[in-house]
Amino acid sequence: MTDNESAVLLKRRDEGIAEVVLNRPDKRNAFDDVIIQQLISTLTEVNADNSVKVVILRSEGKHFSAGADLGWMRRMAENSRQENLDDSRELARLMNVLNHLSKPVIGLVQGAAFGGAVGLAACCDIVIATEKSSFCLSEVKLGLIPAVISPYVVRAIGERQARRYFISAEVFTAKQAQEYGLVHIVCDDVDAMEARCNEMLQQLAMNGPEAMKAAKDLVFAVSHKPINDDVIDDTAHRIADIRVGEEGQEGLSAFLNKRKANWVPEEE
Repeated sequence: MTDNESAVLLKRRDEGIAEVVLNRPDKRNAFDDVIIQQLISTLTEVNADNSVKVVILRSEGKHFSAGADLGWMRRMAENSRQENLDDSRELARLMNVLNHLSKPVIGLVQGAAFGGAVGLAACCDIVIATEKSSFCLSEVKLGLIPAVISPYVVRAIGERQARRYFISAEVFTAKQAQEYGLVHIVCDDVDAMEARCNEMLQQLAMNGPEAMKAAKDLVFAVSHKPINDDVIDDTAHRIADIRVGEEGQEGLSAFLNKRKANWVPEEE
């Protein structure tokens, strides 16, 4: 078995929670073309599984991910332009799959998140980090650019911050990442991060799974678009459709009758 074969783990927890885990701590969870394919395959699998309600993206060890693996970068430098284009398209596909996953995705970031790992974080719906987490868009140090992750990172941190950090390759802290919009919650340490993640899981368990999917689609549908007649009409159709749907009917009935909706887990 090569170390890549076990580099991405899928762990299933109770109540429809799936963990997608980068498991290469000895390499600071750096990824290459093989690991990218494993991530795409694993994320596609959990996306198609109706029993999965929430996905956690996390890593083993001290660091979330150092970004691209050195051996992979060495191979890419020796490849043709077409081979580099094909390779880059697969990383772009990973980002697109993660960004548009139909389930809520919680990203847990400890230690360093460098290069493409910043893109992974930007594609998560909720990101929780520790105070010691650090971030760096380090590509220009190698004479490269953060190209395929740029649409997601720019949307997360804004054009102004992107212009600075894409060009400077400065390391920025978890608190700065929170200020910029990349990170939502900063915790004291890994234990506190785990506890806060569990609290978030409990929060999400109260919500309709189909409604959360539709809410995520809604953000994509209205983001960066002018508030015109088409957008207004589309949003009206979306709420009308979900009100008459099975989950919407159950949620409204539960609220009006002061009972728990059927998707809310039973208290232990």
